[in-house]
Amino acid sequence: MTTIRYRPVLPTLAASTIITLSLCGNASALELYDTAKTKINLNVTGVAGAFHSQKGYAQSETAEAGGRDWQEGFIKYGLDATHTLSPTAGSLYANVAWTSSGTWGQGDAAGFTTGDERRTHLEDLAVGWKSGELIPALGTDGLDVSVGRQYIQVGDGFLISGDSLNFGEGVLGGDLDRGGAYYLAARQSFEKTAVVRLGGDTGWRGDLMWLKSGNRAQAKPEMAVGTLEHVTDDATLGATYIKVLDTDRDFAFLYPDRDDTKVYSVYGHGNAGVENLFLAGQYAWQEKGNGADENAWYAEAGWTFSDLAWSPYVSYRFSRFSDGYDPLFYGNGRALGTWFQGEVAANYAGPFATNARIHQVTLSLTPADNLSLGLLAYRFDTLDTDQGPNLDGNEIDLYGTWTINDHWWVMPLVGRYDPDASASSGGSQLGGSGSNYYTQLLVGFNF
Repeated sequence: MTTIRYRPVLPTLAASTIITLSLCGNASALELYDTAKTKINLNVTGVAGAFHSQKGYAQSETAEAGGRDWQEGFIKYGLDATHTLSPTAGSLYANVAWTSSGTWGQGDAAGFTTGDERRTHLEDLAVGWKSGELIPALGTDGLDVSVGRQYIQVGDGFLISGDSLNFGEGVLGGDLDRGGAYYLAARQSFEKTAVVRLGGDTGWRGDLMWLKSGNRAQAKPEMAVGTLEHVTDDATLGATYIKVLDTDRDFAFLYPDRDDTKVYSVYGHGNAGVENLFLAGQYAWQEKGNGADENAWYAEAGWTFSDLAWSPYVSYRFSRFSDGYDPLFYGNGRALGTWFQGEVAANYAGPFATNARIHQVTLSLTPADNLSLGLLAYRFDTLDTDQGPNLDGNEIDLYGTWTINDHWWVMPLVGRYDPDASASSGGSQLGGSGSNYYTQLLVGFNF
């Protein structure tokens, strides 16, 4: 039996796309009822993916050496409604949705899924109220209060980007199974939330949140979250505080020190008034439940060559996660590679946003409004091999995104992952340290 030595990970590439489609789905939703005050929409979103990895990774008791072929898919379907009370009394809103998901074939390259996962379950069930013009000092809808089962993201996802870890039958005999679709992040909503948002799209704004995860793989934590931001056309500057109030001790084996952890973070991103420039950075400091201090940070700079054909964009990011850092609920919130760095590394091989130093170079091209091409190159270095496996290595990913129309998109990807060490010599790749060529094809729709 392979020793479990992973940190929980979240799906990468598709997660960002799926979140975007889900949040923007109303633009193409089917209107079931529409009056001056009340609107009811039907929303349906789905993604299917086919995956191949030449290598397996020692992250679960079911992981195996050799090639793996598997398929994943999900459909999310539900209703959303809004009802305007009056301009000065604001509006009510609600949504409900279910997700049906599964994994087929041999299961993923890390053995988190086996190919036998199937599940249909409630995903969203939330209600809320927006203030309209009731509080002029806060602007239109400057007070937004909601409760229920819903997706929550903080900042660009460096700390919290949904409850998206979707293990299957391959871990602990299926005790952590959420229904498969591990890579696609089929389920992303927190089980219970209470959220108060203050402020509009610009100027000073903030959030107060209580979040409860129902995810056993995350130890089902309960968290208090506060954010404060200042938003302008050129930049966003903000700060976040997180306190883990409680965890489920029966499932705290992955994160025994998560309970009572406090996180203090500052961040910023924008163009500093220079049209083609992009700058971003964040620093997070943790006081863990065992008394240890950990930290993580990144700095990023990019430039768009808008006068050249296909508007090339080039960026460099350096990120560092201390050897005991708890990545919490990180995930893609802004772009591909944020915060899953490397399609193979972030999903199967590691590192998983802890005990690592990562260099990332990004190049993207836009040949047409509905077509983008990209290259992502990574160097991974383990900070302390006494605290975990040696996950030093390199990865290059080539991808494309084709938006066929308002409802359909296609995303192919080819990657090459080169670890410095195999599982037998302290790494995670089974069957030697040779190159792993990885491919995937995703097809998504939104109606």
